[in-house]
Amino acid sequence: MSVLSEERKRVILDQLDRYGKVKVEPLARQLQVSHETIRRDLDSLERLGKLKRVYGGAVKQSYQTGEPPYLQRQSLHQAEKQRIGKLAAELLRDGETVVIDTGTTTLELARSIRGRKRLTVLTNSLPVASLLTDSLNQGLFTGKIILLGGELNPEQQSISGPLCEKMLQTFHIDKAFISVGGVSLDSGISDYDIQEATVSRVMISVSKESIVLADQSKIGVQAFCRIASLEEIDVIVSDVEMPASWKAELGATGITWMTAKERETV
Repeated sequence: MSVLSEERKRVILDQLDRYGKVKVEPLARQLQVSHETIRRDLDSLERLGKLKRVYGGAVKQSYQTGEPPYLQRQSLHQAEKQRIGKLAAELLRDGETVVIDTGTTTLELARSIRGRKRLTVLTNSLPVASLLTDSLNQGLFTGKIILLGGELNPEQQSISGPLCEKMLQTFHIDKAFISVGGVSLDSGISDYDIQEATVSRVMISVSKESIVLADQSKIGVQAFCRIASLEEIDVIVSDVEMPASWKAELGATGITWMTAKERETV
């Protein structure tokens, strides 16, 4: 594989991170190669799981028929989610009131809470509430858990709906930890479930600081339902570095990007 081919693929992936999609004809003009060369590059990247081919180009990999059930998602990118959860837990401070939304990455955050005192945690996630209850009983931290009320979604093990949103609006919250379906430079953060996205939007609105947890599979993805713009987010915690093509615009928003790196073994 030539250096030129590698450079073309880097450009393609950078544009996917920025826009969520690419087209053959503009890429061919930009890179001064044939349409067939670009198609071969896209086919190669699809085999590597980096994108999904569509008519005339390619799009960022995402769940085309909606997000899988909660239990199925737990096995996806598990190591990456664990690293993100541990790093996000370091942002917690004694005496804070925080809200943790539903998701397999936020579950890893809950699993990593250790040593904090007088922590109040609100959540609409049944697994998060259950795990934190066990942690409290074991003395891993002190405080209290508030399970938000509303409509139960058994498949996603979450609570949402108008009752949940109204309950959230009665609190003043220090930090909101949000799990997302996608993070896009142009469309902000998004999710696949309308009701869960609405609850996450309220969480952000009632919190002083909003922290998004997103593994590499979410970067550059635009999911079905918009939650918020990137200007409304304070911190993004991921397992990968910020895409190079995002740095200028994302830096202007003041967002802090934190990378949960894999520890090197000796």
